[in-house]
Amino acid sequence: MNLRCIVADDEPIARQILERYLQGVPGLTLIASCKDAFEVLEVLDKEAVDLLFLDINMPKLSGLSLLKTMKIRPEVIITTAYPEHALEGFELDVVDYLVKPFAFERFFQAVQKVNKRSIPTKQQIRVEGEKKANAIFVKSDKKLVKVYFDEIQYVEAYGNYVKIHTTTRILVPMTLTEFLTKLPDNFIRIHKSTLLNFDKLTLLDGNQVSLENGEKLVVGKSYRKALLARIDKELG
Repeated sequence: MNLRCIVADDEPIARQILERYLQGVPGLTLIASCKDAFEVLEVLDKEAVDLLFLDINMPKLSGLSLLKTMKIRPEVIITTAYPEHALEGFELDVVDYLVKPFAFERFFQAVQKVNKRSIPTKQQIRVEGEKKANAIFVKSDKKLVKVYFDEIQYVEAYGNYVKIHTTTRILVPMTLTEFLTKLPDNFIRIHKSTLLNFDKLTLLDGNQVSLENGEKLVVGKSYRKALLARIDKELG
């Protein structure tokens, strides 16, 4: 795994040691070596950075003060001669806290912790997969448009197209039957020309349903039984 790194320390010798340690670990790339917090901010404004080696006692703005000002930041490993700030550092969610002088082996252990944080767990992979399943890209007017399933009220047949009703209307060259195969199971056919997002249903009155946005749709006679069965299932 390649990690783009910044070293931040006001002491030239300390920076040199860290730079040498970085060169000894495959997958670490030094982006910048900074002497104060403001140089760090300048680099972060221009570069994508994965890992920051940060000294605490720096002029103008301390390392901990810098962390407190950063809403979005890379992973951080504190490198300092002051062990008394360790608790505050970990409260700021740093990966590790290295007290100077530290050996290469200790440096390497800290980097390994970053790698472990960066490796996605099986649960994260599953969640990401679920996120990807929350939307679909459709071709409309020679463009690819991302449509989120939970924003769809209903879909209707429209000649050789389907019309997707969200807060706007999107025409897609596809049959209704074909489009249904791409939708999650909360979509149900209520008419030969209409697919309903069941989650948007608020009222069934005879052969008519009302949606959250106030629209009303006709339920086909041959589809009403399946709709009632779905409602019964949801009611438990």
